[in-house]
Amino acid sequence: MNLQDRQIAVIGLGYVGLPLAIEYGKKYRVIGFDIFKARVEELERGEDHTLEADLVGMQQARDAFRSTGKIGLTFSSDPEDLKQVNTYIVTVPTPIDRFNNPDLTPLLKASETIVKTLNRGDIVIYESTVYPGCTEEDCVPVLEKNSGLKFNVDFFCGYSPERINPGDKVNTLTKIKKITSGSTPEVADIVDALYNSILLNGTHRAPNMKVAEAAKAVENSQRDVNISFMNELALICDRVGIDTNDVIEAAGTKWNFLKYRPGLVGGHCISVDPYYLAHKARSLGYDPQVILSGRAVNNSIAKFIADKTLKLMIQKDHKIKNANILILGVTFKENCPDCRNTKVVDIANELEDFGVNVDIYDPWANPAVVKHEYGKNLLPVIDPNKQYSAIIACVSHKEFYNFDFKKYQEQDAVIFDVKNFVDRSLVDGRL
Repeated sequence: MNLQDRQIAVIGLGYVGLPLAIEYGKKYRVIGFDIFKARVEELERGEDHTLEADLVGMQQARDAFRSTGKIGLTFSSDPEDLKQVNTYIVTVPTPIDRFNNPDLTPLLKASETIVKTLNRGDIVIYESTVYPGCTEEDCVPVLEKNSGLKFNVDFFCGYSPERINPGDKVNTLTKIKKITSGSTPEVADIVDALYNSILLNGTHRAPNMKVAEAAKAVENSQRDVNISFMNELALICDRVGIDTNDVIEAAGTKWNFLKYRPGLVGGHCISVDPYYLAHKARSLGYDPQVILSGRAVNNSIAKFIADKTLKLMIQKDHKIKNANILILGVTFKENCPDCRNTKVVDIANELEDFGVNVDIYDPWANPAVVKHEYGKNLLPVIDPNKQYSAIIACVSHKEFYNFDFKKYQEQDAVIFDVKNFVDRSLVDGRL
């Protein structure tokens, strides 16, 4: 089959799937599929709450289908529409459960949806983060069992891990290098060519799908471990009575020192992927030490920030019970509405356990999402007349660079800077 004959369905239209559907829609016939009708309706209006979409490109891809009927992008929540395609790209979430075990429910449900329209010769490409072997060991059996088709005879698979960085307008989909792989050498060629057709910096073709799956988990586990070392350094420096950032700047004068910074580790990748790798290791009889110790350190930082803030309040003779504390930012990173796995909520919960009144303000976050996911109400605006005993700057949104920290310092409030962006002369504590 000629590459141009590929008709593509992108399953899941979140941070990963939507940009992919748009880019492929400029060159191929593409159906952007999502089980949530409200999401499809939003996109059909030309809107995107994730702020990741190239809305102009999306409109161009949609116009292309209206004018040609051969290439271009449409959206659907009806599985029947998938009968038109021969290539499926799965970009659904792969979260963890409350015990930090991989939750493959969205991935397996997506596979069950594909089965209903899977035909001979079709290719199913997975982009969702998994552990090595997941595609062949967990997804393929679902596809085989319910379709009556045989893997690598009647249908084929590929794996190309997503590398979307929410809020990053530089390292966007077309400008990054993507890993590709296929279940046979011939399919690997097709998958590689398909991605190369929309990328400016090409691909890295992995020798097999397990290598590609492992690479994704390792990319983020490495960052997690490195950040955990800096977070542990911050805990040590706090006890010594020195500033972590001063230590990093001094150590950074050596040519091969890597300037990782301490901080909260949330989001859809770094705080999740290590658990997928650890799960696979344990299933093979190996108990990973470094990966999980790094996770433990990073998960402890929210409590440290809350406890340190309370100690600083006590030093300033603030009463703890019923004190008002303002938290700036709830998303997991700056200038981005993504609140997945945010650790800011852990700070708020810890403070509330001490009887503190916590207000959270974030101009980027969706209040309905924060309320639904975490049970927290966001301030629509900050009351300029309200007295706060402490301000915790958790996220360095561009709007917060103009925040009047000096006003609250003059009112003797504790200023704690998590992201090291507040004027140093104004802060009482920072990581």
